[in-house]
Amino acid sequence: MRHLLDTRTLSRDDAILILDTAEDMAATQQREMKKLPTLRGKSVVNLFFEDSTRTRISFEAAAKRLSADVINFSAKGSSVSKGESLKDTAQTLQAIGADGVIIRHPASGAASRLASSGWIDAGVLNAGDGMHEHPTQALLDAFTMRRRLHGDASRGAGLDGVSVVIVGDIAHSRVARSNLWLLTGLGAKVSLVAPETLLPFGVRDWPVSIYHSLDDALRAENPDVVMMLRIQTERMHAAFFPNEREYARNWGFDDRRLATLSERAIVMHPGPMNRGLEISSGAADSPRSTVLEQVANGVSVRMACLYLLLSGERTEG
Repeated sequence: MRHLLDTRTLSRDDAILILDTAEDMAATQQREMKKLPTLRGKSVVNLFFEDSTRTRISFEAAAKRLSADVINFSAKGSSVSKGESLKDTAQTLQAIGADGVIIRHPASGAASRLASSGWIDAGVLNAGDGMHEHPTQALLDAFTMRRRLHGDASRGAGLDGVSVVIVGDIAHSRVARSNLWLLTGLGAKVSLVAPETLLPFGVRDWPVSIYHSLDDALRAENPDVVMMLRIQTERMHAAFFPNEREYARNWGFDDRRLATLSERAIVMHPGPMNRGLEISSGAADSPRSTVLEQVANGVSVRMACLYLLLSGERTEG
């Protein structure tokens, strides 16, 4: 692997390689000495043009546990806010000898542009580009599902036959897109639940089932996984639903809906959560919830991605 830009073009074999490597990384995090020498001497830049405390800290922890040198670059207060282009920034990173660049950007396709531009030799890892993709979030979600549903038999396994229902603001969610392509590639059946106003253009061409009623989806799909999405009000410039109370009543995952799940089903959320809107506190804090596991697993998965991208000799591919 040279770059990790999306899950749509990620092969099943490469996805399972990342998940299995993450299992190895997770095992090292149970030791008293968590740090590995794997990326000693490598420089990793966190290049964030959008705010994201959780993702940035997770990548920083992952890189440092692999002994890489980490440079945190925030666009706010930098030359970018004075008009410096992505090209200029990339050439600066090339000049300081960056081996890996983790980029989050408000424009869809920014990570791919950086990777294909020829401006920089570093491996590029997409930490979220606009409303396009967020591949490591999908990978940590798949890792969490695999561990919860397969237990000790998770290594080498896909998610064949697993039913996943993704609920909420699909239109603005790069997490939903990345999960859709990764999970279907691993053999899962994915269903989307949202009001029509929160479904993206072209969604009916995707390999999914679509529901407007959460209760209908839970009855019809008997899901193994219910993934709730945050309502992204910062990306909304119009009224996409009447009010928060009606949204919670129709599409929120509350205690009553939690009680209808099968015995092995789990509840996921990429965070941060709007409690009482898309998910109740009872559901968020229940033993079915994997919210905190997802955060912990994110470090192991990002360690795996950095290891596979940056260790050894870099080759095209």
